[in-house]
Amino acid sequence: MINKPNKNDIRLRKHFRVRKKVNGTQERPRMNVFRSLNNIYVQIIDDTTGNTLVSASTLDTTIKGKVANAGNKEAAKEVGKLIASKAIDKGIKQVVFDRGGYIYHGRVKELADAAREAGLDF
Repeated sequence: MINKPNKNDIRLRKHFRVRKKVNGTQERPRMNVFRSLNNIYVQIIDDTTGNTLVSASTLDTTIKGKVANAGNKEAAKEVGKLIASKAIDKGIKQVVFDRGGYIYHGRVKELADAAREAGLDF
């Protein structure tokens, strides 16, 4: 009897399929999103060296005080603003968006829109 894949297995397959095509460079690093039930995390990664250049999440102290619930759209919007400001401070203006196999909807979309509004180009 073959086990039916769960939602996370399906998401990981989508993510690996996208990662074959999406790579971050020094000029245009990859902005990766991970969404858990209670939090949302985002990293800007240079894939040529494998280094994380900038990261932000709902666990950061600046965001923890602003939002009551870290697993909603408002928190994702704050994370988008924070990652954009940190990236611009590091001199990163353009990124490649990697949604991590998640549907571009809800929290992922709010994070991306807030990062775009704060000055990131992708």
